Amino acid sequence: MHRISRDQVVYSMNADNPPVLRVDSGSLIVFETADALSGQITSADDRLDTLDWGRVNPATGPVYVNDAQSGDVLAVTIKNIDIADIGVTVTGPGMGLLGDTMSQASRKVMSIRQDADGKDVVVFSDTLQLPLNKMVGVIGTAPAGGADILNGVPGLHGGNMDCKEVREGATILLPVNVPGALLALGDLHAAMADGEICVSGVEVAGTVTAQVKLLKGKSADTGTDASKSSNCLPLPMIINDTHVMTIAADESLDTAAEVAVRNMAHYLSCKHNFSPEEAAMLISLAGDVRICQLVNPKKTTRVELPRRYLGKEAQLY
Repeated sequence: MHRISRDQVVYSMNADNPPVLRVDSGSLIVFETADALSGQITSADDRLDTLDWGRVNPATGPVYVNDAQSGDVLAVTIKNIDIADIGVTVTGPGMGLLGDTMSQASRKVMSIRQDADGKDVVVFSDTLQLPLNKMVGVIGTAPAGGADILNGVPGLHGGNMDCKEVREGATILLPVNVPGALLALGDLHAAMADGEICVSGVEVAGTVTAQVKLLKGKSADTGTDASKSSNCLPLPMIINDTHVMTIAADESLDTAAEVAVRNMAHYLSCKHNFSPEEAAMLISLAGDVRICQLVNPKKTTRVELPRRYLGKEAQLY
């Protein structure tokens, strides 16, 4: 098993980031991660007005996967997420959907522990506890075309999708745009609801154990609308024990939702032989269109379809 220290990070994803580790397909990697604020807020006494915003959203890596070439697919399975026992949430004027209602910056430092019943919780206040929902906010590969994309931005490469389904047991399918893929991840949350409306989950440091598997010759799609492509995997995608999901990001929430729906329809038609009419009907009747986050430079949506409608023996990717 390989391990990467949390001091080996990047703040943007691009093909020029030197890899900190080279691995073969099938390898297990432990990513040590700092929280999204790089540990700058650890107590109620720490001030937001002195925060170094250039150190936000560090992603540990990147990892070079041997033999990965442009057009391949990288399947990243989240085996385990361990988190610290302290997390922080921040918000303030101009931040998130309610920033116009606030007069001052605010942060809440919360402990993470077991309650009297042995359940893991986030202690929001003396009277309020939230269930633990460990997830990875940022996970992605180097983008195509020589782009340099800040870790705070989601896109076709993955990035800051802030999707709460990127959790233990999930497999995230990402495009390989450059040799080695250059995978990096970080921005763990102890809890976050769909929307992340104040721009912050419970930001927490921790470790992620992930397995990388290179899918050769899968002909992944990296366009904004997979319905116009003959490729069957509209990336990024998430697959877990119960659902298959398509993910899309755009400055417009409407466009992001439409692209996620079109990509799911294309996946059903191309990979599972549904007619366009049947694909539309199935999504309408059984597919949930959900918002991942509303606050990053590009908003992220997903379409969730239960795997049972694809058949027990269906090859999902």
